[in-house]
Order: sequence, then structure tokens, then C-alpha cells
Amino acid sequence: MVKITFAELQTRVAAVLQKAGMEASRAELSARLTAEADRDGVRTHGIARLPRFLEMCRNGAVALDAVPERVASFGALERWRGHRGPGNLAAYAAMARACELAKEHGLGLVALADTTHWMRAGSYGWQAADAGCASMCWTNTMPNLPAWGSSEPTLGNNPLVMAAPRSNGEHLVLDFAMSQFSYGTLAKYRQRGEPLPFPGGWDAEGELTTDPAAIEATYRALPIGLWKGSGLSFVLDALAAMLSGGRLTAEVAPEALQETGLSQVFLAIAPQAVGAFAEMDAIATRAVEALHGARPLREGERPRYPGESTLRLRKEAMAEGVAVEDATWAAFVGLE
Repeated sequence: MVKITFAELQTRVAAVLQKAGMEASRAELSARLTAEADRDGVRTHGIARLPRFLEMCRNGAVALDAVPERVASFGALERWRGHRGPGNLAAYAAMARACELAKEHGLGLVALADTTHWMRAGSYGWQAADAGCASMCWTNTMPNLPAWGSSEPTLGNNPLVMAAPRSNGEHLVLDFAMSQFSYGTLAKYRQRGEPLPFPGGWDAEGELTTDPAAIEATYRALPIGLWKGSGLSFVLDALAAMLSGGRLTAEVAPEALQETGLSQVFLAIAPQAVGAFAEMDAIATRAVEALHGARPLREGERPRYPGESTLRLRKEAMAEGVAVEDATWAAFVGLE
């Protein structure tokens, strides 16, 4: 591992993005979101994704200078188009607007069509919680998950994020894909030459396997909850396209470097709309206390709420430096 201060990492990422042609203020925000992913231990969606992002800018799948635009408004609900610009910038703008609408109407929803990969999904849950809003957001993806009963990947692993704010900043943030292992996680296991801890998909012969390379080769990842995860992926995909007027997963190119024209939904809720925030905060605290009070499975461990490990890793990174795997760092330095 290489360790680098968060400030230096953000500065160097911004320089790479500006070198590619991104305007300075946009590069600074995109770099912050990217560096925060590594800071929080989500190394599959931090600087590790920059080489793919820049290649997609070069091949035209991402329009580097495109900005998201509101195309319709229905009170607390708006439709936006991303014009295939940088996905993390469009997602950040959409969630910021959803929070503005929530503070005006009690809840706000922005449905975003024609966008690109939003990088780390959890970024937008943390963003909303920091703004004092509860939230839910999701995206569809390229086809990389088979519908239950099929061997053909026609669904996406469609990440879903849910978040609830707390006054102490220790927000509850759940970030997960519809596949048992995200494709970024599969890649990391493959690069380390390690099998998955339990089956994560099917190989070419249709057998469940712990071999990440075999799953990547077939795009036959195992849905979470088996048929339940498959069904949830389908409905999230349909809702995202219906609300945004955008594409379904089945209409997205099945190649990683052409994964563009995605549909996303950003829902924010102002807790004050249904009661005092202090009351909501107290309920969240009781929920955490009840979880921590449960008997641990193993000695020395305790159940953790979603977001708790992130806060621990964030604190360590800010004190000791952001940890980046050697191969990822070498690839990043090659971009400078």
C-alpha cells in the first residue's frame, strides 16, 4: 500500500482531470468525490476507476464538458438530462437539487436520464445526510446480472443507497449493489489471485463458482437474495427509466467502455416535515444502541450499523494517510 494525505490526493486527481480538459472548478469537485471514495475505503470506485473514465472520455462515451440540465418540473419532482457528462458531477448536482426541493416541499425527487457511471454510489447518501436529509437513490447499469431462471445477463447490478442523517455526523448510510459482489470487488479478488469467500456467480458451464475471473467473463453475477435480488434489480431499473424518461438496462451497450446513457433517481426527505429533527435523531440513536447491544457472533466483535466502518476508515485515513494499493497507485501516476 501507498499512503498519501487526502489533500494531496485530491489535488493530484484534480490536476489529472484538468489535464484531460475538465474545467478547474468541476475538476476540483470531481476530484474530491474520487478522493473521498479512497479515503473511505471504497478503493474500487476511487482513483482505480480513473483510467476507465479517461478512456471513455477519449472514445466519446463520456462528454467531458457536458453539464446536467433540468428538462421538466412537477412541483417536488423534476426530470433532468445528463447529456452523458461526468457521472459523479451530474449525480452530485441532482442530489443537491433533490435536497433543495425536500426543504421546500418536505420531499424532493430528481430523475436523471442520459447520464454516465456515478462512481461511488454512497457518495450521494453521505451528501444528503450532511445536508440534513434522509435519502434514497439508485442507478441502472449495463447488463451484467442474469434474471432469475435465465443464463443471459439482461439486468444490471443497479446500486441502491439509503441514508438517514444524525446530528453527530455519524449518519446511517447503506450502499449496496444487486449482485452479491460488485464487479469492482470481483476485479480486486482477481488481481490478488484470491477466490471469493463464497460463490458469487456462475461460470461458462452454468456452475456456481468462487472464481472471480470466471464470473467477470460471463457477466453472470449472483443476485443478492437470489430471485428476490433479481426482482428488485428489475423494478429499480424500470422505475429509474420510467421516472427519468431514460433508458432501461437492456438498452445500454453491454461493453464496460460504452456504459453510457444511464437512468438514475435521487429522492430526498426533510425529516422536519414529519416531526422535530431532535426526535428523529433520538430514534436513530436508539436504533444504533439496540444494534450494538446485540450479542456478538464472535468474541471481540459487535454488530455494526451501515456507515460505521466507513467512519472508522475515514478517521484513520485523515490521521495516517489514504491507503492506495500499489498497482492502483502506479496506474494513477501514469496518468499524471
